[in-house]
Amino acid sequence: MKIITKEISVDTKGAGDLIDITSQIENLLSQAKLTEGNVTVFIVGSTAGITSFEYESGLIKDMRDIYEKLAPSNKDYAHDETWGDANGFSHIRAALQGPSMTIPFCDGKLTLGTWQQIVLAEFDNRSRTRKVVLQFIGE
Repeated sequence: MKIITKEISVDTKGAGDLIDITSQIENLLSQAKLTEGNVTVFIVGSTAGITSFEYESGLIKDMRDIYEKLAPSNKDYAHDETWGDANGFSHIRAALQGPSMTIPFCDGKLTLGTWQQIVLAEFDNRSRTRKVVLQFIGE
């Protein structure tokens, strides 16, 4: 059993930016030369999340709409009073979405559905450079 930890860097445009990172993860899995196991995908930071959905324009719009309904960006949050950075909604969205997911791989390929992609969800109110940690465990 091997454990291989890698990182990818992703530039985002701020709240509402949803970025398909599937191919980057597939490339690193190929380089790792592991055939069976799991990869944990973890976003470093408290204002972004990792999720999975069919990455197409209609669903991207739907996801943005649901995040806005769940934690409106134009609402006052206690967090905003604490730090004065007006990103309380970002922290709420990230906490609801979660910072990670685990995907099994078999025969050196991620076990994803035909229309399933791994997506970084940026919730912060400004552009960021995000670090995504990938931990491959397998053989």
